[in-house]
Amino acid sequence: MHVHGLHALSADCPLVIARSGPRCHDPPVKKYIPSFLRHVGPGVVTGAADDDPSGIATYTQAGAQFGTGLLWTVFLSLPFMIAIQLVSARIGRVTGKGVAANLRQHLPAPLLLGLVGLLVVANTINIAADIAAMGESLKLVIGGSAHFHSLMFGVITVLLQVFVPYRKLAHVLKWLTLTLFAYVATVLAVHVDWGRVLYDLVVPKLQFDGGYWMMIVALLGTTISPYLFFWQASQEVEELRLKGGERGTDDAVKRDLARVKQDTWIGMTFSNIIAFFVMVVGASVLYAGGVHDITSAAQAAEALRPLAGDFAFWLFAGGIIATGLLAVPVLASSAAYAVAEAFGWEEGLERHWREAKQFYAIITVATLVGTALGFTPIDPMKALYWSAVINGVVAVPIMAAMMVLTTRADVMGRFTSGRKTRWLGWGGTALMGFAALMMGWDLVH
Repeated sequence: MHVHGLHALSADCPLVIARSGPRCHDPPVKKYIPSFLRHVGPGVVTGAADDDPSGIATYTQAGAQFGTGLLWTVFLSLPFMIAIQLVSARIGRVTGKGVAANLRQHLPAPLLLGLVGLLVVANTINIAADIAAMGESLKLVIGGSAHFHSLMFGVITVLLQVFVPYRKLAHVLKWLTLTLFAYVATVLAVHVDWGRVLYDLVVPKLQFDGGYWMMIVALLGTTISPYLFFWQASQEVEELRLKGGERGTDDAVKRDLARVKQDTWIGMTFSNIIAFFVMVVGASVLYAGGVHDITSAAQAAEALRPLAGDFAFWLFAGGIIATGLLAVPVLASSAAYAVAEAFGWEEGLERHWREAKQFYAIITVATLVGTALGFTPIDPMKALYWSAVINGVVAVPIMAAMMVLTTRADVMGRFTSGRKTRWLGWGGTALMGFAALMMGWDLVH
């Protein structure tokens, strides 16, 4: 029914203003959501998505190859990770636009499109590795064909993103963050020398061989990833749209930025704690058992079974599947946000697919191409290495551009980032620059 060209809205139907006009959505299903999950925001989901199956494989390999010797890197990277994610979220909330939409106004078009294109390639490779790991893990649990399972996961994640509105998809992602506790439970199921863990955490045991430093670079690239910048900023924009799309008063912005700060601190800390526990499992079970080479998260789960028992295996394998269901939508959507914003297309997971066809087309293509890569002779772990190289190349200029934007009053108004965030943000940018140079050195030699 229409009244004077507008949708007639019932009293119990919340109004959401989209670019295409007012839209009516079903009332929120809050009664089905535990109270603590209602306070979980984009920062926590972003942090959880960082611990995707590919990341789990990297953390496990670090533990299997170097024992507890690299645990210190998890907490060294934490303040830099928090700072750069705070910057991206602040940009999204204050400007009401995503990272790429802001960069579009300040970077030459060829440079922006080049960076976004590389991001899409890296994300697609990451999706391929994650979906392959999910398929292999489900095969280990129930048998069957890993390729069939991978195809099923690819289709499920596409359907979730295309046909489930952001408001409901966000609730699904919030629930999936809880599955990361499977890795905490895995630690409790195995024997751990906590004295050695704490010592190596506080006293770094530096080595000077190439493999050691390349693993540090891999850990940094896994922890600070460009797709997370685009995702968190765009989710702040989505949250703003759910409130009507207006920036609001300065007091409203302050309240939201306080929430963003708390949310990001919790999310990134949670992410790195999970990474810590995964490395501890790799060190305590695989390294101690003489297994020093892990090429995938599914292989890590399989290697745990004879050394730590069925319970640890089930927890680890289940965690891979659940975190993949969380991470793949984030990878595909962040690529779609970046491309759509760069070209000025309609975008947003709350929009119907008919309103943002190009946006949803990118999500679909990235996910299905990633799934299809698992059916080719391409080694997903070698491809993942190149994904890390690409991410290292993309991350540094994007981080530098974001740091410039967040200090400009003409972009942020009175809500520019504080001095501590600036120092840590630029420190993180320099750290990623070092990582990119090390990767380049490794490729040359």
